[in-house]
Amino acid sequence: MEKRLEQLPKLAEESLKENRKYFANLKKRTPKNLDYVMQELHDAEFAKTDCLDCGNCCKTTSPIFTDKDTERISKHFKMKVIDFTNTYLQRDEDNFMVLKSSPCSFLDESDNTCSIYDVRPKACAEYPHTNRRKFIGITDLTIENTFICPATHRIVENLKKVLPLVSKVKKRRS
Repeated sequence: MEKRLEQLPKLAEESLKENRKYFANLKKRTPKNLDYVMQELHDAEFAKTDCLDCGNCCKTTSPIFTDKDTERISKHFKMKVIDFTNTYLQRDEDNFMVLKSSPCSFLDESDNTCSIYDVRPKACAEYPHTNRRKFIGITDLTIENTFICPATHRIVENLKKVLPLVSKVKKRRS
């Protein structure tokens, strides 16, 4: 897995331009069954992928903490929301509440388990978001996640095989 994670940024960078073009075209001609296709690809990938073998998302990025997340996790720790926020969170450049540090404060790096799994942020529970309804609205996020999550990278590559977009280029006769 370590070797795959080392190669992932390069693989994602190599397909970045193609992925942006693919999703731009997909937005223009969104198949009615896209969410169903994404759900199928997501389920197939995660039937053979164990996130505990990787944990790269927890090691390199922060989820967004909603007010509900913060309240739920604070209660779990029997902390006041303000104390939890001051201890663990900060506002990012987009004004979202995110973790102050990376890797995640709640990650056990020896086995990639989460100490707050049962009360984890919604963004963690839904990651990598490849099975969300109205998937077409989060294609930019999905492209970002191909740099972080090997499963997301494979899902996008499989999507391009399952729903190939053929550009209609007419050849001129000379």
